[in-house]
Amino acid sequence: MRSSSYPVMPALRTLAVLALTAGLATAVPASAHAGPVTAPAAPGTAPTADAPALAAKPYMGWSSWSMQSSKYPGLNPDGDYSYLTEANVLKQTDALAAKLKPYGYEYVNIDAGWWRDLSWKPEFDQYARQKADPGRFPHGMKSVADRIHAKGLKAGIYLPVGLEKEAYNDGKSPIHDAEGCTTGDIVYGDLRTTNGWDSAYKLDFSKSCTQKYVDSQARLLADWGYDFLKLDGVGPGSGKSGDQYDNVADVAAWQKAIAAAGRPVHLEVSWSLDIGHAADWKKYSNGWRVDTDVECYCNTLVSWENSVDDRWDDTPGWTRHAGPGGWNDLDSLDVGNGAMDGLTKAERQSYATLWAIAKSPLYTGDDLTRLDAYGVSLLTNREVIAVNQGSTPPARPVTPSDAQQVWAAKNADGSYTVALFNLADEPAAVTAHWASLGLTGKATVRDLWNHENLGTYKDKVTQALPAHGSRLFTVTPRGSALKTTAYEAEATANTLAGNASVADCSACSGDHKVGNLYLGGSLRFNDVTVDKAGTYLIKVAYVSGDARSADISANGNKATSHKFPSTGDWGSVESVSVPVALKAGSNTITFDSGSGYAPDIDRIDVPQSS
Repeated sequence: MRSSSYPVMPALRTLAVLALTAGLATAVPASAHAGPVTAPAAPGTAPTADAPALAAKPYMGWSSWSMQSSKYPGLNPDGDYSYLTEANVLKQTDALAAKLKPYGYEYVNIDAGWWRDLSWKPEFDQYARQKADPGRFPHGMKSVADRIHAKGLKAGIYLPVGLEKEAYNDGKSPIHDAEGCTTGDIVYGDLRTTNGWDSAYKLDFSKSCTQKYVDSQARLLADWGYDFLKLDGVGPGSGKSGDQYDNVADVAAWQKAIAAAGRPVHLEVSWSLDIGHAADWKKYSNGWRVDTDVECYCNTLVSWENSVDDRWDDTPGWTRHAGPGGWNDLDSLDVGNGAMDGLTKAERQSYATLWAIAKSPLYTGDDLTRLDAYGVSLLTNREVIAVNQGSTPPARPVTPSDAQQVWAAKNADGSYTVALFNLADEPAAVTAHWASLGLTGKATVRDLWNHENLGTYKDKVTQALPAHGSRLFTVTPRGSALKTTAYEAEATANTLAGNASVADCSACSGDHKVGNLYLGGSLRFNDVTVDKAGTYLIKVAYVSGDARSADISANGNKATSHKFPSTGDWGSVESVSVPVALKAGSNTITFDSGSGYAPDIDRIDVPQSS
């Protein structure tokens, strides 16, 4: 696991990575604002006549970090992270305006290092606030924001959470517009550190001066004209836990400070945040990173295994938390530069497909001046962008998180957005069964990537996919709702073995579930009756705070292991559908934990016909 996008000096970065490894498991651009406006509504709140809602849709744009962090030849000729300069940001701004702005891309986000020179020495003003490095940004940050706005785009900037150690100045630096307050008055007396790299002192919000420091930072960014702030290294998360790394109060302070500064600013918190604090991120911000950095810190921008492929496992638990006002951020979408991205064409499409259906912000870290034709086709597909930007809810898996997966979301018009993924290292067929959508009979299928109506399919659609390949469809039902028979896990007719036991579950259909399925614990549904033999797609409702596998078998026959994606916590229910071969008449279906830990089971729904 890697550190996030705040680059400590190389030796410290290595230590941070080791510590983390040891410790963890069609949009229309809005007009840019030229100056201060009416104070915005708080993140997650409804808009008012004077304050349009921020993050009504996932934001779209460009971020500097992917190129800053890469070892790709020529990107950082003056040393690590040297790509970040005023000239390069403005070059990408011009390219974004020319190539991607018509499709809804509008944010130009400057990432870590804008206040540090090439040796990583920082600049601060007299009030302990970050100040543009004159070598990187000779005309200052306001000038850059003005240039971005002149293109009809929005400007984004970056800060790490806490008071940076170099800004402390023995506690003597005054706080702007806060008489009598100094840096010594805003941190803990023991100078405890915080953020994902321990690069800052933790702010003590029990002291009256502390909010004033955050206010002064927000006011400065507003005066410069920035529309977006990435607050990085935030915990719980970012590889750290415990009170020292709990920055919820910081995020709340930033929300308050932004409102007081009087300029709408999208507040994005980063990185790999603790899902246990999802309510806090939703309350105080407009978006939150759900995973570690997507960049590989290698000779390309990303690689499939570091860590694009992680998102299929890590995203499902967060799905329910995304919506207008705040979105699950899967990180940069680097699919436009071909060899520099480090991915096959199939991987690039799957990457873009997941980001679109998960309703992640769509911001690329590619070099926009040299997008290849295939990259342009991925980044500017209006039908796929509409899935991400429209009223379609975020998709989640409707099958287990196995090598071949189907994700889906029901749309407001009754159609379904359906994605097929082959995450295996070799080609394989992937089938989307209408039963997993609760349907039977016929449905029409449209291929969104290829803008092609594929026709009408009965009960399912099957596609042969390359390694790491995908397809993205709109499926419109022409049949009827699937009829099923429900079997509750806690029913007295079932058989529990090992540690398995019935537990209360207010979110479950019968207010109970069967849990403690571990180290040989099992649940057997008895007398599951069907009229004829066949393979039935059984819908399994379950609870699991993390991804867990279960061995599923019928009538004592050979079991098949399936991995159930996380439901996000131990109080929420989701469902996936699994194929099970049944005989005519009475059957048993068993969920066995084997040598590991299985999810808690709420109920199963068995179709009345195969």
